[in-house]
Amino acid sequence: MDVPEILRRIERVTGRFERDAVEAAAARHEEVTPQLLSILQHTIDNAKQFAGDGNYMAHMYAMFLLSQFREPQAYPHLLRLCSLPGDLLDSLCGDFITGTLGRALASVCARNTKGIQSVIENEDADESVRGAALDGLVTLVAEGVVDRDATVQYFGQLFRTLPREPSELWNSLVAATCDLYPAELIEEIKQAYRDNLIDPFNISMSDVMDDLGRGKERVLARLARDRHHRFITDTVREFGSWYCFHRNESFVEPSIAREATSVSSPSRPASKIGRNDPCPCGSGRKFKKCCLGK
Repeated sequence: MDVPEILRRIERVTGRFERDAVEAAAARHEEVTPQLLSILQHTIDNAKQFAGDGNYMAHMYAMFLLSQFREPQAYPHLLRLCSLPGDLLDSLCGDFITGTLGRALASVCARNTKGIQSVIENEDADESVRGAALDGLVTLVAEGVVDRDATVQYFGQLFRTLPREPSELWNSLVAATCDLYPAELIEEIKQAYRDNLIDPFNISMSDVMDDLGRGKERVLARLARDRHHRFITDTVREFGSWYCFHRNESFVEPSIAREATSVSSPSRPASKIGRNDPCPCGSGRKFKKCCLGK
């Protein structure tokens, strides 16, 4: 399959995942990369136009493939994507923002965390995007690319400098800190709860203490096993399993990641599900990244 045919196949919603085109793109990595970068740039430049086109799909394939290719030229484009208003992002990318954006940023950043940090610190950015950027840093730690202690030190700076107002970012910051083991920042976390900055339904102080009680070695071992904090390496497996490509099938594997609009209610009480447990709705994502709070 030549490059023009690949691009034609991935441009629009067809009702099925274009596996042949994706595999051909991977085989023609060097040839197709400039075209994928152009697609991503053009989509962001014309975000309002494409947000209203429910059948446009090229940018989604592009983001997965460029992440799989670990393409650093995609990094500035993804950083620009992060600056778009939340409503546009939701229309353009749906569940990609909360479920995959952090991993995509980590996959293409080439060890340059300054851009990710700029997203986290951008008070005008969407809260979900800022949380995804925090997850990107955790992914880089999980992959052994950046130092855990330096990342925790940066999180400490955020605890001291973020506006002292309740927000989803505070929830994400505590969760990210717990993913890396919260011992060094436990007093900052306790103060954040005393100041009512954290939604205890999203993450409770008992959740924090549970992670603290597990010990550093066990918490970091859990992170090392966590597929939700890994580089994107296989577009066929990860994007191809999305529910939008399987909605007409009678059975969907539990590992399938679904669109936000298709999320069903958890089948058991949230209080009995760990934040890092698989979501009972069957998405294959962690409960904290899926139905928690819905």
